Amino acid sequence: MTTALRCLDTIRRPRLLIRTARIGVADYRRNVHLHRLLGLAHLPRNEAALEQLITLEQEIDTQRQESAASYSISRHIEVLVAMMGEAQLLRASAPVSLVAAG
Repeated sequence: MTTALRCLDTIRRPRLLIRTARIGVADYRRNVHLHRLLGLAHLPRNEAALEQLITLEQEIDTQRQESAASYSISRHIEVLVAMMGEAQLLRASAPVSLVAAG
């Protein structure tokens, strides 16, 4: 299991955010969503994208916890959807031995 996936497994967020993001994963389109969320011209590998999304999500969650005026629940859900989508893609592309070892 990769470091990014291990980190993702330790993240704890409100149940409603996670449930909503899980619903959105079915519509996740990497080429559309990552360009918008990360603002990159070229899409990174799954693990690199997931690492960037985790960092972005942690910043957004800090805004949520501090009740910052700049906090956007819709953006938070978009990032969580992308994180879950990238994690699914990463797990699907990982050799069976790596997935079983985790």
